Amino acid sequence: MPSPLPLPLRLLADIGGTNIRLAWQAAPDGPLHDTRVLPCAQYPTVDAALQAYLHKVGIATPREAAFGIANPVTGDAIRMTNHSWSFSQRAVREAFGFERLVVINDFTALALALPLLTPDLLRPVGGGEAVQGAAIALVGPGTGLGVSGLVFPPGSSAGVPLSGEGGHVTLAAQTQREFDVLAILQERYGHVSAERAVCGAGLVDLYHALRRLAQRGGKEVSSAAQVTELALQANDALALEALDLFCGFLGSVAGNLALTLGARGGVYLGGGIVPRLGTWFDQSSFRARFEAKGRFQPYLAGIPVWVIDPGATPALYGASRALDIAGSAP
Repeated sequence: MPSPLPLPLRLLADIGGTNIRLAWQAAPDGPLHDTRVLPCAQYPTVDAALQAYLHKVGIATPREAAFGIANPVTGDAIRMTNHSWSFSQRAVREAFGFERLVVINDFTALALALPLLTPDLLRPVGGGEAVQGAAIALVGPGTGLGVSGLVFPPGSSAGVPLSGEGGHVTLAAQTQREFDVLAILQERYGHVSAERAVCGAGLVDLYHALRRLAQRGGKEVSSAAQVTELALQANDALALEALDLFCGFLGSVAGNLALTLGARGGVYLGGGIVPRLGTWFDQSSFRARFEAKGRFQPYLAGIPVWVIDPGATPALYGASRALDIAGSAP
């Protein structure tokens, strides 16, 4: 007869614009149990998704909960940028009876998990050796574009995570082709942030902008997966160019972030899109654009970049760490 599972202590969630990933822990440093990925669109509210998960895995409501969410967290009210969910943290805590609930930005949660990542969960994309104790940068395209990092004050080995909205910085063109593409995005959106080009919907917009510039048919696409399939499986010229523009823009943004933070501890690429590109990404314009900062090219050439394996759900461990930090605060 199998031994019963330990009582759940923590409910952990990584809430993106497309999916919510959930798991639970029996102890702060314990393994994740019953990790599930649920499509956000199937549930009208975050409460409904949480209830569905608890019912699916058949556990009692844990005493504590921590959510990483793809959104700024500046007060009790949460209204997602890339999804329709909105909720009050206080109302969720009361509805489920959580003794503690911590809600942080999803990339802040992922940043907290970076020191826990083992080499088998990371794929290097150029650069030299990481400088111990130096700042670490984190950026990742998915439904949106997440940005964070870790800084290490004297005596800190775990690092202090940064919480911001760097995905919404203004995106700059480096070539006439990029200028023409961004002009089309500007017609549609006004302000062209990095996220407008470097995310799933952004990849689709880049492809359609190139179709317009080419003044010829091309394929009708509605998802990043379709553009990627056209590029890597069908060798479609416009899709390949869109994908390389995407990688080049990501390289520029990541290089800017590395310079801003002094991230000689390395740059980590999260999100769901880059891992799906496999080794093709290594030959894209990403690394060249990452280093293309004039007099600071040698500085950036030495900074290592790694692609994070999303299958390890590291943001859930980061959410758990956020509970530990909150519990130890004076």
